[in-house]
Amino acid sequence: MFRTELLALASAEQRRKYARFFPGDDSFAGVRMGDVFTLAKAAIELPVAEIETLLEDDVHEVRAGACSIMGKASTARRVAPERHAELVALFLRRHDRVDTWDLVDLTAHQVLGTWLLDRPRDPLYELAEARDWPRRRTAIVATAAFLRQGQVDDTLALAERLRDDPEPYVQRGIGWMLRTVGDVEPDRLRGFLAQHAGAMEAAALRAAVEKLPAAERKEWTSS
Repeated sequence: MFRTELLALASAEQRRKYARFFPGDDSFAGVRMGDVFTLAKAAIELPVAEIETLLEDDVHEVRAGACSIMGKASTARRVAPERHAELVALFLRRHDRVDTWDLVDLTAHQVLGTWLLDRPRDPLYELAEARDWPRRRTAIVATAAFLRQGQVDDTLALAERLRDDPEPYVQRGIGWMLRTVGDVEPDRLRGFLAQHAGAMEAAALRAAVEKLPAAERKEWTSS
């Protein structure tokens, strides 16, 4: 039902837009992400087995729908711990289908990060050592959930661990999360930069300092 309703909203024009924005082998039907998210919001009670079926689909928007369902269900006000635990288990077990940056960003902090708020963060450090880059991006992006609670330690530790990662999408995730550290504890960001700026990838560094005063940004990026 979810898949049928979703694909009924496809258009050739939107498919062409995706082809420009997402070069590569992924298959797109041409459904606007706003429509994907609207349908997902109404499907947060979907059984885990059906969500997994959606994750296995070749169509990107169908997988995005599955990821959005997991994210919205995990952050629902009255989500049962048992339901959240099932979603976390599915996410980790089928991360092979969460294989693009946007799918990671729909799930990492919503599903896994919120689950780990009051639990050991070991799974993130394991993901940071994964061979495939989407899992490594998940490791850093999941910490957005901690940053919303004013917790910066794991973000900084994982940014340090992933500092030399060769994958641009991981580097962008590092820069994004470090920029958010600056929103929460700017002096902790400056301390990290004092230690690591000289060795950071340019894209991550630029993103990390984006909200600092212009003169300070120039100082960090020209050193």
